[in-house]
Amino acid sequence: MEAKLQEYARLLIEVGLNVQKGQDLVISSPVECASFARMCAKAAYAAGCREVVMRWRDDVLTRERYLHAADEVFDTVPQWQRMFFDECAQSGAASLHIAAADPENLLGVDQDRITRAQRAGGEALREYYRLQMANAFPWCVAAMPIPSWAEKVFPGLSGDQGVDKLWDAIFSAIRITGDGHAVDRWREHLDTLHRRCDILNSLDLESLHYTNSLGTDLSICLPEDHVWCGGSSRTTKGVPFIANIPTEEIFTAPLRDGIDGVVYASMPFVCGGTVVEDFHFVIRDGKIREVHAAKGEEALRAAVSVDEGACRFGEVALVPYDSPISSQKLLYYNTLFDENASCHLAFGEAYPECIKGGESMSKEELSEHGLNDSITHEDFMVGTADLQITGRTWGGAKVPIFVDGNFVI
Repeated sequence: MEAKLQEYARLLIEVGLNVQKGQDLVISSPVECASFARMCAKAAYAAGCREVVMRWRDDVLTRERYLHAADEVFDTVPQWQRMFFDECAQSGAASLHIAAADPENLLGVDQDRITRAQRAGGEALREYYRLQMANAFPWCVAAMPIPSWAEKVFPGLSGDQGVDKLWDAIFSAIRITGDGHAVDRWREHLDTLHRRCDILNSLDLESLHYTNSLGTDLSICLPEDHVWCGGSSRTTKGVPFIANIPTEEIFTAPLRDGIDGVVYASMPFVCGGTVVEDFHFVIRDGKIREVHAAKGEEALRAAVSVDEGACRFGEVALVPYDSPISSQKLLYYNTLFDENASCHLAFGEAYPECIKGGESMSKEELSEHGLNDSITHEDFMVGTADLQITGRTWGGAKVPIFVDGNFVI
């Protein structure tokens, strides 16, 4: 176990973030993950990091705050927080986010407080998130198990049993065996993703059409100068990094006003500390017009109304149904893993890198190219074993992209 954890920490620091000598690193971690966060800090210093700054999170205190804090605190963000994040982004500090939380930590909390806090945070940190989406600095989201999360994934197990089983699943998903060769396996995996991106970019697609037996019947127009991305990205200074570990997706941005039809989620969606199940959207002219969910509908409605752009889409991502994570047949209740087991869409902000030259464009220029702007970005899963995706080129030719849930290109 110790060998696997050390290999994991090195993978995140040396490949995920590709920390450079003299660079700062900010680690955001749950208090339950302190031992692993410290391990990552040591790996960063070994790589030449200038300083590691830790930001601790705690599910218990987060819930207590939403339940009992003064009402006005959910409408403001302290100036020092804005200054901290903006300075980190502008200086190019690397950012590691360890994603581990109770999926239902905020169940029963006043949804209005959650929405107001999301809106206030998004507005206050708009510049930080703009720089992050434009790859101004390397960032990576990874995960480690905590008991509350493991108990949700494996309800029949408790304590160390559930955590140990979740560790096994995570190590499998991120290609770590303890033999010290995870970096080599990741380089091979990234090469595969990059080759598939090249194929999609060569097709000159104008639109995609999704259908499956759940009821999805969705047409998605793509910007004329869109770019398919996947695997690793590059900062504006040309340093490669991997935003998500694991990652199995190839993604681009849809045309903001160019989505029509109905789309059904294929997995539950963890939204603001609430699990949303059996939901679908009706979309016209790119805007979500109807929201339906068997469970968690209030939280979902709130999520797509955080701001004007939250009800439109910013990402189209392709993941084969037979991907390694999907083959585990495991619901993680964590978007980092579930989105890499399934084709997915995201409502909210689009990634500038999905347009040729987009990283250097202003918000106004990106909008002119058809990209969506929002303070939120939320992925939900739509892939199934019978998902069919047909592309249409600008020349009018139809090209099968997915047949029965998997790539045919």
